[in-house]
Amino acid sequence: MSHILLRDLDLADIGKLDVYVANGGYEGLKKAVAMPPGAVIDVVKASGLRGRGGAGFPTGVKWGFIPQDNPVNYVVVNADESEPGTFKDRQLLTGNPHQVIEGALIGAYAVRARAVYIYCRGEFWDLAHRLDARIEEARAAGFVGENILGSGWSCEVYTHLGAGAYICGEESALLNSLQGLLGQPRLRPPFPAQKGGGLYYEPTVVNNVETLANVPYILANGADAYRKFGTEQSPGVKIFCVSGHAERPGNYELPLGTTFRELIYEHAGGVRGGKQLKGILTAGVSAPILPATDAVLDTPLTYEDVLNAGSSLGSASIILLDETVNMAWAALKMVRFFKHESCGKCTPCREGCYWMLQLLERLNRGGGAPGDVDLLDEVAAQMIGKCLCALGDFALNPARGTIQHFRADYDALFEAAGEVEAEVETEPVSEPVGV
Repeated sequence: MSHILLRDLDLADIGKLDVYVANGGYEGLKKAVAMPPGAVIDVVKASGLRGRGGAGFPTGVKWGFIPQDNPVNYVVVNADESEPGTFKDRQLLTGNPHQVIEGALIGAYAVRARAVYIYCRGEFWDLAHRLDARIEEARAAGFVGENILGSGWSCEVYTHLGAGAYICGEESALLNSLQGLLGQPRLRPPFPAQKGGGLYYEPTVVNNVETLANVPYILANGADAYRKFGTEQSPGVKIFCVSGHAERPGNYELPLGTTFRELIYEHAGGVRGGKQLKGILTAGVSAPILPATDAVLDTPLTYEDVLNAGSSLGSASIILLDETVNMAWAALKMVRFFKHESCGKCTPCREGCYWMLQLLERLNRGGGAPGDVDLLDEVAAQMIGKCLCALGDFALNPARGTIQHFRADYDALFEAAGEVEAEVETEPVSEPVGV
């Protein structure tokens, strides 16, 4: 099957405007501007496209929340991509940028927006400069700017660089950062789609890069053609980022519904060095880890099936951990990341991340006690549903997930500490000098 999204793997020069157009590029936009904006939303709704940034919310429904009679609406492309183990959006923006631009323009037309902002993480400065050049190519061809394709509708596209903060992947923090405020979440309601909640407090759609890259195919080929891929509840294709102890790490575009086993062993080559797979992080470090049991490996990669298995598909950044990994150590690495990236605005996240890190550091140094594991679980449990944004709920998953599925790894820390203590106690005591 040829790729719908990672077309740079099939056509090396698809990033160039002439090659993109010669291979069906901007046909979706041409069809869209010949339709009423509401009809475009209906097509995307019918396709069943769900957000590819984490939550999996239906894209067409999200667009439908924007008031059509508001004089100023915006579309913001979330290219912050800060989740550990996630690198799909960078490949799309580097290898197939015009498809992302086209998808954003279709979304802008559908919600009657006159400006698109592509918010890139700070480390994407080189990518953003190249993206600016692609936008200017599209402008010269009549796809961006005034009176696009003679439709009477005008829309500008801008790039914006953040400062490299994980919290700005959260849409309201991203909007704050974009308009020059602190990159911290906003109180909601109002939500971004409502007046007072979006960019410059106007109604705004925030979509992930991969989400919008699906839209041109849907408009050009129809909702039914898109639904031929994936499952009834999770239609279409998805880019799975595979990293960690994988033999062949990388991005794999596959239909939703592909199993973990097929992705890991048929496409990613299995576990590096032929070792045994121990745990799977399904959405970077944000979702609970799953043990690599047969039941988990045979789970279809859909939003609903991974949720039923006890985790979340999220951005589908699959990190493999082999048998050599102590999961208490892995939890320490993950919680340290969240402690560093917490914006500190709300107390449960700020204090909860701090105390989880203290406990995990103590346990991994060998200075903890069995009661510390239960205390760690209790601290994490007290954060559930009490934080201003999802980062706090993400931060507790490494601790709770590893305790639930790999409690023996915590016990092994106590056993190792006991062995060291016993060795110290049995060492002969030297006579004091001079006695």
